Amino acid sequence: MDTYTAVKNRILQLLGEKSMSIHRLAMESAVPPSSIKNILYGKSQNPGIVTLKMLCDGFGVSLIEFFDTSEFRNLEQEIQ
Repeated sequence: MDTYTAVKNRILQLLGEKSMSIHRLAMESAVPPSSIKNILYGKSQNPGIVTLKMLCDGFGVSLIEFFDTSEFRNLEQEIQ
């Protein structure tokens, strides 16, 4: 699995766990809904760390909690 897919999956997982819509996450995080959709639908495959931090704030989790999953622990090296 690549890093982009892991980030997208984690956002989708947190949306489900928190019972949040993209619109509500946008309101809570101050990240435009279009930016969130671009991440989720593949138009933006390299979201910046500041954007991820803002999304984490909207979810009420830390960056450490966001990345503390088996998907991120088992990522393969991107550059071969």
